[in-house]
Amino acid sequence: MNVSHASVHPVEDPPTTDGGGGGNGGGGGNNNNEVPRVRMKDTRGMPGTPGGLALRICQFVFAVAGLCVMATTSDFPSVTAFCYLVAATGLQSLWSLSLAIIDIYALLVRRSLQNYRVVTLFTLGDGITSTLTFAAACASAGITVLIDNDLGSCAKNHCAQFETATAMAFISWCTALPSFLLNFWSLASR
Repeated sequence: MNVSHASVHPVEDPPTTDGGGGGNGGGGGNNNNEVPRVRMKDTRGMPGTPGGLALRICQFVFAVAGLCVMATTSDFPSVTAFCYLVAATGLQSLWSLSLAIIDIYALLVRRSLQNYRVVTLFTLGDGITSTLTFAAACASAGITVLIDNDLGSCAKNHCAQFETATAMAFISWCTALPSFLLNFWSLASR
């Protein structure tokens, strides 16, 4: 029987025509040491993009603002919802700051954060922190409305600070939600 056998023939890699691309090289001339990376389409707001970094910084700024405003009032520990708001915004600010640092690193070294495990971790963290922040903001808003409208005792309480801290927590949640949705969409589209 005359059957052909499979054989492997080495094929040379065609030379690149871009001349070493990006930066001031490192090896000079035609010695291109950069390895081309296969990347998913980077959607604005995804981890490792400038939009993602902007979202993280906004999350951090508004969470810290809400935390500081609420913590500067003297009577927030007497209400459980306000204590919960301080805890949730504290967690949100730590999570956002750590991911902002990771985004800065990824942008500086031009590394893609589109790894399945990394995106899964970001999605779970964003989902948990955004849910906690939203729940705390809703609970604090309910207590603030109770103090202001129903009890009418806003004159002897820090209603302006309570409302400001609650608004900052809602804005922090509004900037955390796109991060979660973009990461979740990235996982679903695989």
